[in-house]
Amino acid sequence: MRMPKTLATALLACACLLLPQAAPASADGRPSTPEGWASAGSGTTGGAGGTTWTVRTRAELKEALANDGNPTAPKVIRVVGAVDGHEADDGTLLGEQDYAPGYDLTKYMSCFGEDGSTWSDTRYDYCKQQRQLRQTGSNREKAQIQLTVPSNTTLVGAGDDARLLGVFLTVNTGTDIIVRNLRLEAPVDHFTSWSPDDGSAGDWNARFDAMTVITGKNIWIDHCTFTDGRFPDREAPLGFHGEHVQRHDGLLDIEDGSDFITVSDSRFTDHDKAILIGSGDGRGDRDRGHLKVTFVRNLFTGIAQRAPRVRFGQVHVVNNVHRGRADGTLYALGAGVESAIFSERNVFTYPRGTSALAVADYGGERFHDTGSWFNGRPARLDAVASGLGLTGDVGWDPADVYDYRVLRSAKAVERYVLRHAGTGRPYAHP
Repeated sequence: MRMPKTLATALLACACLLLPQAAPASADGRPSTPEGWASAGSGTTGGAGGTTWTVRTRAELKEALANDGNPTAPKVIRVVGAVDGHEADDGTLLGEQDYAPGYDLTKYMSCFGEDGSTWSDTRYDYCKQQRQLRQTGSNREKAQIQLTVPSNTTLVGAGDDARLLGVFLTVNTGTDIIVRNLRLEAPVDHFTSWSPDDGSAGDWNARFDAMTVITGKNIWIDHCTFTDGRFPDREAPLGFHGEHVQRHDGLLDIEDGSDFITVSDSRFTDHDKAILIGSGDGRGDRDRGHLKVTFVRNLFTGIAQRAPRVRFGQVHVVNNVHRGRADGTLYALGAGVESAIFSERNVFTYPRGTSALAVADYGGERFHDTGSWFNGRPARLDAVASGLGLTGDVGWDPADVYDYRVLRSAKAVERYVLRHAGTGRPYAHP
């Protein structure tokens, strides 16, 4: 019996409403609205309709962010070529000795003793001076390289080679921000500090991320590449215990109650601690109920850990590709305190190890996965998480919050992500 045409049409319309819809595209093929958490709340449109700036230098970028004294008015900032965070207003590039003349890493290390266990101002006659130089140099470097993105801004690379080199890009209470088609090379901390009591043998603590979001809301990071670039830590000087000095912090940190963020079609490559979500285990007063973040169709390659590590947040990781580094991967997804990670059809490929590398427990209680793959086979990450003491009931489902499309085979996920994720890659709808 044939269904009446009016009833069939009505049912079809209802079904269409229930199906995830592709984000509409602009004239150049770029999606004009985000998938995931950045579509929630007031939505994310960036600086659409505002003043357009084109910048080629750090000074021009700083001027554009200030927007003629009205920084929160809508604006689109187009970055052409390479903008170097260490570029002075006269065009010269600043280095360690410009920030702190006389600072010497070898002298600084010697003041901890041969085993790096204890600092002493009196161990050598230069120790107090080196301590002071490190502190002042670090503050001067931060003042130079930190650029803050205000509300209602689209920061977009023009062409295939737009780069921020050594820029410490920050969002501080900003809302409605889009960062797109940019290669962000993480800053080298010339004044990284040694902490003897960090861990069992001490550790280096660099200060600057490629990008940090502090109390930011409705932020969309799309088609970007985050990397250590020209200065990988494996080429840094040797420090204590025969290990290289770590001169980079994170690639992307999201903290202090930030909310409604999507990271899509981007690359995170060649780095140790990539992405940290949450301000600290004891910062529930700031972060609890916030940190709603979506990671969709991103490529993680050569990342040792934190891809991402999550505290408190409701974080959706869907259709991402993780490729382990040759010298070993510690873990991909880190379940921290009160986190609720919803993992969905991600691809994990590691030269060595088991699917236990995909999930690590850092004080968390909940983790859920649907349909992910590890080295070409079902990853069964819920079983891995259960073995860590994590329950599969995360208390939320992304499908109840926003529409999104899911690529449902490992080949489709890899094909799309390897072709489209990152700066200068063609835009497409999955």
